[in-house]
Amino acid sequence: MTTTAKVPMRAWVVTLAGTAVNLCLGILYAWSVWKSTLIGTAEHPAGTPMTGINEGWLYLTDAQGTWAYSICGFLFALGMIPGGRLQDRYGPRWGATLGGVLLATGCVIAGLSKSYLGLIVGFGVLGGIGMGLAYAAATPAAVKWFGPHRRGLIVGIVVGGFGGAAIYISPLAKWLIAEYGLTGSFVGLGGLFAVVIIAAAQLLRVPPAGYVPPPKALLANATASGPNATVPAPANQQSKRDFTPSQMIRTWQFYALVFLFIGTAQSGLLVIANATPMLNSTAKNIAFFAANAWLLASFGGIVNASGRVGTGLYSDRIGRSRAYLLNCSISAICLFLTPTVMASGNVVLLFLMVGVAYWQYGGGLSLMPAFTADYFGAKYLGSNYGLVFLGWGIAFFIPQLAGVLKDWTGKLDIAFYISGGLLLASVAVCTLLRPPAAEGAESASNQ
Repeated sequence: MTTTAKVPMRAWVVTLAGTAVNLCLGILYAWSVWKSTLIGTAEHPAGTPMTGINEGWLYLTDAQGTWAYSICGFLFALGMIPGGRLQDRYGPRWGATLGGVLLATGCVIAGLSKSYLGLIVGFGVLGGIGMGLAYAAATPAAVKWFGPHRRGLIVGIVVGGFGGAAIYISPLAKWLIAEYGLTGSFVGLGGLFAVVIIAAAQLLRVPPAGYVPPPKALLANATASGPNATVPAPANQQSKRDFTPSQMIRTWQFYALVFLFIGTAQSGLLVIANATPMLNSTAKNIAFFAANAWLLASFGGIVNASGRVGTGLYSDRIGRSRAYLLNCSISAICLFLTPTVMASGNVVLLFLMVGVAYWQYGGGLSLMPAFTADYFGAKYLGSNYGLVFLGWGIAFFIPQLAGVLKDWTGKLDIAFYISGGLLLASVAVCTLLRPPAAEGAESASNQ
């Protein structure tokens, strides 16, 4: 084994390449822009044909407008499993490249089909699988270059690309839809994603055999200061062993992490799926916001990305569990208040409520891979995190349920209350979480 004095430049190249891949995969977080165009209104009921630049498309119900998004998310999570195995066995380039090809093809099919089925097959199925394969390659490849003391930050940077994608995709999609229609928006973005993801994938590498990340500078300084020096205990409880996937799924901590993932993800996904319609509803009497409802989705992208990096930073200091409890407790309160805020028409408070939800959601996607590496080791992180990530896919049942409830009641209120309750339940489980016993796992020193 070789311990380097500092992190090599290659590690940062891999980190930035992974971020570039995720900046394309994050089209999922701008879905509300397409949804606001796809769903029918009182003037244009579901099932009636669109006219003008979108001729050939039909208006959808709210539930139909959410299905492609939900299926994409669920298959994204399932795709993480083979994607993780592919990454662990053959390296990250193959999975990222294949994922980029599938996502681009899916976007083109969704656009050219001009149909509900095309959205399901193209964006939902092909796009979801492609996202899973590529996402599984980006984060583990970067994490393996860094020690545990930087794990939260590095994960935050890489997955921050996924969350921050809505910053540019939301206004770009709005412009493309206005200028070239729904079809042009899907086809144009599909071509862009193919070029960027395939190019960035070629820069992804895992460390060479025997590579050991440099230790925290504090440890080196403490060692040099003499036998009486003291080193603070790490904020995050960590396993000293590497668990294989089969060993991991035999621990109760694995199922607890999946439940924590469901809790943190479902609340954010609910807001992401409905961000643009939420602002349309709340600010219907304010002309500027009514005409630029995509702003809430872009604002959410900024906070989403910031939450990933920010939470990663302070979770390295205060611990993953404390960071999770802090984020989710505050977000649950905001979810319960959101229906009242929307009814009041207060746009400032709506941005605040949505901002908290996005920060918590982004923070969760930074915490969960770090939790997985802390508890089960970094050696099999691709495969292990792919299994834990199933919680994210399962979480899509909440935005889908919200679509059904909105079609029935005309409001999202009940969905927000359900979401807040689930988030509080995940907070309760987090207070019980402890690292698994290491019996039967591989020694981390054998990596």
